[in-house]
Amino acid sequence: MLPPAVGAQRIHAFVSSGITASQIEGDELRNFKKYGYSGGVGALVSLGERSHWGLSVEALYSQRGSRSTGDTRNYYYKMNLTVNYVDIPLMIHYQDPNGGMLFGAGLSYGRLVAQPHGTMGIDSLFFMPDTSDMTFLKNDLAVVADARFSIWRGLQLGIRWQYSLLPVKRDWHFYRYNGIGYDENGEQYYRYINTSNNCYNHSITVRLVYQF
Repeated sequence: MLPPAVGAQRIHAFVSSGITASQIEGDELRNFKKYGYSGGVGALVSLGERSHWGLSVEALYSQRGSRSTGDTRNYYYKMNLTVNYVDIPLMIHYQDPNGGMLFGAGLSYGRLVAQPHGTMGIDSLFFMPDTSDMTFLKNDLAVVADARFSIWRGLQLGIRWQYSLLPVKRDWHFYRYNGIGYDENGEQYYRYINTSNNCYNHSITVRLVYQF
């Protein structure tokens, strides 16, 4: 027979499916213009019969990446990369007793299941990313926060924000145009400044959650 404290706990399984808007911080592009799928299963454990607090764990398949619009007035190169992860978020939740809202925050471990794939093309000689090595690190540790509200019975609408705490790619090199130079023979050449950035996943997900 279970102790009363354990017996008072309730476990709710749920499934989720949604759309993720993401970007790779550090790739010199801006805005959440890469769209992908996020979905999976999870379980929420209430911490006591009268408690408004709970813990959840999930297993998700998530598509992230980065995409430019191709508008050379704002961006120097075209990119449309997809990066696939299996995410395991572990979160603590608070259930609003009045409004039916569920708030959560925690950490998510991500395991890379497919290296970045897609297209990348340089639009201008004034700025060039180094595309010789596009390998991303296999592990991603991120902070995550979300909110859900009930739509009908067990169906909920959720919004989730997630940001990597550790780089998913280190020292990505970029070459910025720095004027025209001349060599010792008087031949003209383009000068570039070599900079490097660490990159982080940054995403916002809108999803439907059905809790049993």
